[in-house]
Amino acid sequence: MPKDYARTDRIAQQIQRELAEAIRLELKDPRVKLVTVTDVEVAKDYSHAKVFYTALEGKSPELQQGLERASGFLRRHVAQAIKLRIVPQLHFAYDASVERGSQLSQLIDQAVASDQHPEKD
Repeated sequence: MPKDYARTDRIAQQIQRELAEAIRLELKDPRVKLVTVTDVEVAKDYSHAKVFYTALEGKSPELQQGLERASGFLRRHVAQAIKLRIVPQLHFAYDASVERGSQLSQLIDQAVASDQHPEKD
């Protein structure tokens, strides 16, 4: 059985690459710095794309506002780079999975360290 919506997955990957490049090289907004685009989900009808991002500074309202303000510029960049009949509206959402993964890794390291050095009672 073929994979469902393989085209939307390929388009999402291409949009992710183009957005990462545009944010890194062309966006001049000082609120938007050190941003990593972690994933893009495109609707089946290509009308909307949810862009997940993370930043070294963590989640901040200024960063979210900067991305939303630049969404028209970024959408135009995507339209020029990818030839689509419908260019999706971009919606930005903070991706906390990297932070959660880091916290879980620290907890595991602490548990391993406490197992190696048990306290004598």
